[in-house]
Amino acid sequence: MAPQRPAIPVLPYRKPKLGRDYWVLDDVLPNIDDIRARCIAKDDWVEGYPHKPESWPGLRAMPGLAPAELARVERLVKQHTGAKELWQAVAPGGATLNHNCVQVVGAGEGEPRPHTDSRALCRYAAVLYLSPDAPKDCGTSFFRQSLPGGVLGGNMVTAPHNNLVEALGTRFVPPDSFTEDVRVAHRYNRLLLYTANTMHSATNYCGSTLEDKRMTAVFFWMA
Repeated sequence: MAPQRPAIPVLPYRKPKLGRDYWVLDDVLPNIDDIRARCIAKDDWVEGYPHKPESWPGLRAMPGLAPAELARVERLVKQHTGAKELWQAVAPGGATLNHNCVQVVGAGEGEPRPHTDSRALCRYAAVLYLSPDAPKDCGTSFFRQSLPGGVLGGNMVTAPHNNLVEALGTRFVPPDSFTEDVRVAHRYNRLLLYTANTMHSATNYCGSTLEDKRMTAVFFWMA
């Protein structure tokens, strides 16, 4: 008899709803072309896969936005979520998230990897799309579990767990364990803001040069 794959815990499910679980804000920054040019000109990239044996793909550099630009974004986050204050958390061991970080990932350098962001470190997360010509399917998708027998599971990590690995009890699950639920298209100067404990991933990556790879800035806030 074929070995049965171990049972994976079923997560709670809440269909992502625009204006409650995620917000799509277009034409966010008036100087977006200047921001992109500044990012293209960076020379302090930290290399991930396939350049270095890292688990994360592409290139990263910080900071992405200047203080006044970040302040504009944070005003929008407060306005749409109702949050009174936003801040960056530090875990007891000193861990932080790469807030206001530019990420560049090309075709073949990464693949959709559904995950949630740590509940211990952020309540809201956001991605700012910085590629003028990236295909629409290089945006962000929300996922839910795909269980044996065609059963659909949940998409949220809740207490007492802080992330998807804790909630599932393992870092390694079969590749068909998740299915796309909601897709938000890539659009230049669009900010996708979402609740960080909802399962999500980049939908796709593109390009082969710094100029045409998928470039985004990512943000993480406690509130």
